[in-house]
Amino acid sequence: METNQENRSSLERQIEMTVPVADIDKEVDSRLKRLSKTVKMAGFRPGKVPLKIVAQTYGPQVRSEAVTAAVQKAFGDKLREGNYRIAGDPQIEAREGSDDALAFSATFEVYPEITVGDLSAREIEKPELEVGEAEVDRTIDVLRKQRTGYDAVDRAAADGDRVTVDFTGRKDGEVFDGGQAQDFPFVIGAGAMLKDFEAAALGLGAGESKTFDMAFPEDYHAKELAGQTVQFEIAVKKVEEAVLPPLDETFAQSLGVADGNLETMRNEVRANLEREVRRRIQARVKEQVMDALIDVTPIDVPTALVEIESRQMAANARRDMEARGMSADKLPVQESWFTEQAARRVKLGLIMAEAVKANELHAKPEQVRALVEDFAQSYEDPQEVINWYYGNPQQLQQAEALVIEDNVVEWVLGRAKAVTKPVAFDELMGNAA
Repeated sequence: METNQENRSSLERQIEMTVPVADIDKEVDSRLKRLSKTVKMAGFRPGKVPLKIVAQTYGPQVRSEAVTAAVQKAFGDKLREGNYRIAGDPQIEAREGSDDALAFSATFEVYPEITVGDLSAREIEKPELEVGEAEVDRTIDVLRKQRTGYDAVDRAAADGDRVTVDFTGRKDGEVFDGGQAQDFPFVIGAGAMLKDFEAAALGLGAGESKTFDMAFPEDYHAKELAGQTVQFEIAVKKVEEAVLPPLDETFAQSLGVADGNLETMRNEVRANLEREVRRRIQARVKEQVMDALIDVTPIDVPTALVEIESRQMAANARRDMEARGMSADKLPVQESWFTEQAARRVKLGLIMAEAVKANELHAKPEQVRALVEDFAQSYEDPQEVINWYYGNPQQLQQAEALVIEDNVVEWVLGRAKAVTKPVAFDELMGNAA
């Protein structure tokens, strides 16, 4: 076997190989002899089929298998000799050989050589927020609003009321698709309906009706109605005002506080808030760390790995669409949509893997346990969640991956310029609380 190697780009390599025909012939003879001892053919006892007949019947197949094995061996030997780390599958093609040797070429990509760049000049902003009584009060208010009840009232509908209506919408005098409903409830001002539709119910009491024109927005999802003006008839059947649950034992129990103690409830709300604040701060810092790693470590990424990642992301998108009741056939998901994001993922994965390997940032069992226990605290039965993780290897592997990410973040923060910056509660929580 002879081999020659050519560097075609920073990551692409091509190896040219020749395999002696004599070696192939020898291997074919050996395989045919072994086959003749087990092959069954009509008119012959098992193991007694003449070698010549076995060769006539199975020769082409056996030769093809022998050539494939010889090429794979030659390629594998060359990879080991050159200490190549191959990324993806090689493309092997037959070349013009000679009477004495078969010629082949193998084109493939290798993993890039990576050295994480200098992070000393990189600034990482770490948000800072202390959860106080005001934040606890606001969160409890949100929790009360999420449990809002409604009581019927004998008055005209106002903003924030829930109304139950019958309505009919007509376009050019004809009822349009989706333009009719009975006993339909909505909260005025909640934004579930178009603004003009909600406004039409204002001031109407139970038993009152109204006819009005309404223009659909130009970007309305139903194309046949986008930008069109229609006529609605609306009849209010019931008006209900919002009633917040009282801040009492029953409310505390609805949040999982068994004895209904309000102070215990506040402490649990505070603990959950602090946990969520910590996670959001970690997420912001982690995003900056990942950006920093990519910026200071410019590398080329193997096209094969990007294609694999794009393919996986497209498959995930299709599954997500189907889970939401949408048809992936009606909106074919293209792998090319994910190329840029896939390239970033691959690049970041390679850089992080090198950082972990070079600096021994692997997950320790006690770190994984601490992460799982912290995550479990937000559930009603933490021990059940912990047991579930440790009973599911795949979930535990995901926890280990998160620990590794956290280790990389801490490693980067130890080398970059970490700057603490106070952040407002609404800004950090995205007005979620």
